[in-house]
Amino acid sequence: MSKNVYGGQAVIEGVMFAGRHHSVTAIRRKDGSIEYFHVPRETNKTLASLKKIPFLRGIFAIIQASANGSKHLQFSSERYDLDPHEDETLQAESPSKWTMILGAALIGVLSFLFGKFIFTLIPVFLAELTRPIFPSKTAQILVEGFFKLLLLLGYIYFISLTPLVKRLFQYHGAEHKVINAYENGLPLTVEHVQRQSRLHYRCGSSFILFTVIIGVFVYMFVPTEPLWVRVLNRLALIPVVLGLSFEVLQITNAVRHVPMLRWFGYPGLWLQRLTTKEPTNDQVEVAIASFQRLLELEGEATKQQEEVV
Repeated sequence: MSKNVYGGQAVIEGVMFAGRHHSVTAIRRKDGSIEYFHVPRETNKTLASLKKIPFLRGIFAIIQASANGSKHLQFSSERYDLDPHEDETLQAESPSKWTMILGAALIGVLSFLFGKFIFTLIPVFLAELTRPIFPSKTAQILVEGFFKLLLLLGYIYFISLTPLVKRLFQYHGAEHKVINAYENGLPLTVEHVQRQSRLHYRCGSSFILFTVIIGVFVYMFVPTEPLWVRVLNRLALIPVVLGLSFEVLQITNAVRHVPMLRWFGYPGLWLQRLTTKEPTNDQVEVAIASFQRLLELEGEATKQQEEVV
């Protein structure tokens, strides 16, 4: 029987993993202890149906992941640098749990959309400045793609120089190592997990790079001038590029064990060399704790469903 597919993301001083029924975060507190935060995943039949439709499923999956990830990121950012005895003060000052969750979800979705607009439009205007040198449509689209890639790589590189983001990327590597160990059927111990690759075909970093590559091909079918038409096209085509890129990500993951086809996913893996770093044993321990807690909750949820049936 095939294993369930799990996803995750790094948070500040911890890792979040998501399954079919729950999402769980484990963070390393200031005193060295590990604290957990989990959110049950609500079942929405309409959303579940939409996520089965090719091309549309990617858009809804991305929005849902952004919303869910923001809840866990807010939890970690509020607690990672506090001593546990200070939690009562934090709880007194904080709004209710569900107010926090809904607010974080909204911020997550809006932040994703805003970031996507910025990374989509800035390369358009930069490419337009080169039109006297590169006047043809094909050249303009290639230059636009170049600026988009340059902007992406430059942004990732410079933020990775900060200590906080460097540790975040280490936890990102720990997340991948745990998933790789699980999918390879290995015991979830620090020793076995550390031997795994910090790269993974299903990573969101690969998805981001695919949006750049897919965008170049999609834009070939629409005009690049005048400028206002070009801008409107880019905005209107964001869902199309996201949907196609998600499908490409799924395909590269599906063929990763086929020797002649696995190279399709290499560009995404190359980008992950920037967005992941080798984690310490302590960081891997946190990632393992998060994943094991998720497996426990998923097992309980599955058992309850079987008892109902």
